[in-house]
Amino acid sequence: MTAVTTTSAEATIADARERIDTLDDRIIGLVQERMAVSAVVQQTRIASGGRRVHLSREMEILGRYRDALGKPGTALAMTLLELCRGRI
Repeated sequence: MTAVTTTSAEATIADARERIDTLDDRIIGLVQERMAVSAVVQQTRIASGGRRVHLSREMEILGRYRDALGKPGTALAMTLLELCRGRI
């Protein structure tokens, strides 16, 4: 590999990592927003005499993530659900 190729590769990697960091910041912000919205849903459901967790809705979410991302999507959805409603 020449010095120019190495410098070019390093610059490409640095740019890509910067984009990843920006995307991660956006993802974290969206997860925090999802947690806040989920808290409103749970509080409203409980205040109206319902249960904190709606399992059929959670199954819909799991299916949506699985369909979009494959098996790892299910694990991601489970993590999101746990963050948003706690362990059940």
